Amino acid sequence: MRSRNAVDAEGGFLVLQRIASNRVAELLAEFETETDEGVRCWLLELIGEARSPAGFDLFCEQFAVGRESLRNWGIRGLQLLATPEARSFLYERGLPRTPA
Repeated sequence: MRSRNAVDAEGGFLVLQRIASNRVAELLAEFETETDEGVRCWLLELIGEARSPAGFDLFCEQFAVGRESLRNWGIRGLQLLATPEARSFLYERGLPRTPA
């Protein structure tokens, strides 16, 4: 995903997309150390698609960050998670509880 070649970067993302649900802890740890905002967005997307409750706190934190790209992926992660807590968090902030 860090390749400067867009095809290689996208290929890395697609490989991780297939195994994300089995690697949520690793993706969460990688997110914390990653400095590139684009890669951080991809990591949030992968964690969201995994639909693991382990991502709940991270999604909520990103909502509060203020950086629009990270905020949007945090919201999307909460929508995909669709747990009562995630739906409540979104509802209390006047956000759609399901992805568009």
